[in-house]
Amino acid sequence: MSESVVKHAFSTAGIMIGFTVVGTVLLATTYFTTRLPIVESERQAKLKLFEQVLPASLHDNDLLTDGVKVAPGGDLGNREETLAYRARIAGQPSAVILEATAPDGYSGDIKLLIAVRADGELAGVRVLAHKETPGLGDYIDIAHGDWIRKNFDGQSLAKTSDDRWKVKKDGGSFDYMAGATITPRAVVKAVHKALTYFTAHREELFSAPAVKEGKHE
Repeated sequence: MSESVVKHAFSTAGIMIGFTVVGTVLLATTYFTTRLPIVESERQAKLKLFEQVLPASLHDNDLLTDGVKVAPGGDLGNREETLAYRARIAGQPSAVILEATAPDGYSGDIKLLIAVRADGELAGVRVLAHKETPGLGDYIDIAHGDWIRKNFDGQSLAKTSDDRWKVKKDGGSFDYMAGATITPRAVVKAVHKALTYFTAHREELFSAPAVKEGKHE
């Protein structure tokens, strides 16, 4: 191999290494510059969501630093580990925010955010994600109607017996839209199971060591 070819090879390699180093530095700089704003944006978005189910008067703590691990499956029906977020006033438990999944929606999973007061009364329920039929089953979403607020705000196992946690078509207490029974039936069932879970695990939910948001992997 001639000397000129060797020099050219080394020159090309040097250029490639230089581009790699510069690219790595740029990527690292971009990551560290944008990471904190992204994290803060995600934090604020989650807190805004929490505000929909939990009145500000029910807590004076940072919800995102007072979580507890919840295993998948069971009454909450989640397919992966989640966090329950504890609300406290002057250090005393006031409510907990749970994620739950109704696996039997008309078009698949319906993911829910459920806030339960310490006394077992629902503070609020919202749909996080669903694939229900637009204009028909999607009335469970607060963006399309007031069904979820009217049916669940203030509800509890003490106010409504287990055999009444059904839509009225099935002999229960909960409203539904004609022609779209499967969707509300799934949501009512999931909320009932979430309240059952809360009742059975109340003490451990409020006493378990805190896990900060993003630290439960």
